[in-house]
Amino acid sequence: MNRKKFLTSASVATLASFRVTSLLNEAVTGAKKPIPIIDTHQHIIDFERFGEDWSHPPVAGNFNEREYEKAIKGLNIIKAVYCEVAVPTDKRHEEALYAIELCKDKTNPTVAAVIKGDLYTSDFEEYMSEFKNSPYVKGIRGSFSSREGVLNDHVVKNVRVLGEMNLSLDISVQPAWLHSIPDLIRLCPDTKFILEHCGNVDPRAFLKPDALLGEPDHDRDQWIADMKAIASERNVACGISGVVTRSPGYPLTVDNLAPAIDQCLDIFGPDRVMFASDWPWCLKSMELRGWLDILKSVVANRSYQDQKKLFHDNALKFYNI
Repeated sequence: MNRKKFLTSASVATLASFRVTSLLNEAVTGAKKPIPIIDTHQHIIDFERFGEDWSHPPVAGNFNEREYEKAIKGLNIIKAVYCEVAVPTDKRHEEALYAIELCKDKTNPTVAAVIKGDLYTSDFEEYMSEFKNSPYVKGIRGSFSSREGVLNDHVVKNVRVLGEMNLSLDISVQPAWLHSIPDLIRLCPDTKFILEHCGNVDPRAFLKPDALLGEPDHDRDQWIADMKAIASERNVACGISGVVTRSPGYPLTVDNLAPAIDQCLDIFGPDRVMFASDWPWCLKSMELRGWLDILKSVVANRSYQDQKKLFHDNALKFYNI
């Protein structure tokens, strides 16, 4: 082989080796790259703004935006979604404007809001029309008066209105009411839904019987069946939170919480789950950092791509933020 051919051959081999090494390094370092996090469910409870005695967080304090920033310091939470905080009815509109005010302030991580709306009222569409084109209001959090009330005519009509306005509906119901939710979702196919707090699962339902833990407050198999029925509708996602907030007194360890969390992740799949802190209600049991560390440990063996969807990508797409 002459010198020119040798150098050409050596260069090609070196380049090929460099590419292979780069790909290997990318695979290794990529798996360790910190994932930016979007918190899809935080509560800013500002008693200085809205007065006292209308909310009762699990610990004393004023949980305004600055306190939230302290809670997430060093956690790589880059964006957050404000979730309504059950202010008195006559202050709901003021709360919505306050949430928008927070979102406009680029010095804090709150970039979107889920406000309160009464699904049983006849003037719901008129009320929501003010926020129809807001780049910050992404949906409402609704509540139901009863299991039967989930399918109330006003409710169905107003949930459809949300879809027409490109707004979503956050719902949190006790496990006994989950059975009614698929019917509502089917009746409103153009509306996006978020099932909050892992369907309010009781983690004890997925643990071996233990007198120290006590009895779960719902049937395991029925909960699974209801969650699968909800997940079969493609316009619904699941918020991964709540399992430390409900805390009925047993040890909140990775081993105790993982089975219930894994059920939600597997039932809804990697493209329809989103991390949520439920701060400051998580403080009933632990700091936000503690809950985040538990969830990271639960999903540690899942692919980097699926973890990134859970903590960031799905929220980015769902809320268009």
